[in-house]
Amino acid sequence: MYKISSLVIIFGAFLLILSIINIVTTNQVNPSLVRAETISGISSIALITIGYLWTEINPKQPSKVKLNGNEGFELCNELSEDQRNELAWGSKQILTATAASTILIYWDNRVILRRGIISNNKFKPGEICNRAIDQKRLISLVNTKLFPGREEFDDVLTDLPAVIVYPLSNRGLTIVGGWSKRSFTNSDEKWISGWSDKLYVLLSK
Repeated sequence: MYKISSLVIIFGAFLLILSIINIVTTNQVNPSLVRAETISGISSIALITIGYLWTEINPKQPSKVKLNGNEGFELCNELSEDQRNELAWGSKQILTATAASTILIYWDNRVILRRGIISNNKFKPGEICNRAIDQKRLISLVNTKLFPGREEFDDVLTDLPAVIVYPLSNRGLTIVGGWSKRSFTNSDEKWISGWSDKLYVLLSK
């Protein structure tokens, strides 16, 4: 889509240049020529505008950020087999089916899962995480550089470009980091929310 919009812009600019060259090099200017050139110029500008708007509607996908961490999978051994299986299955699905680069599950004041690109930092919820718990809703940081207090997620992974925080009632959090800014879709958010609700029920048993 992005290549097509670029071609439309180039074609519109080409026609506009031809129109200008035509009117500049003509030997005799008459009303018919002026009307034709006016229509040609307006059409060319319209094509350029359409191509530009098309670019805005279908922007380039942000490139992946190089994250400082190692590929890993850490799972609490004190959980039941069913809980461990669900955490392993669900975290794998999120990492493969969404734009997630890392996932952390925080439950009853401890980290019970880290998977994807992970760090060894000790995680503790900060203001944004606590707000998600208090408001009982998903918080999406589409571009962490625009949000004050984003440093609390450096203990998940340093310089994450995008983060989703979802509360497990008042007992924990699902934190998912993306590969790039604006990387998560509405579908990704629904998938993470739905699985987190299921996980809360299982962990509460």
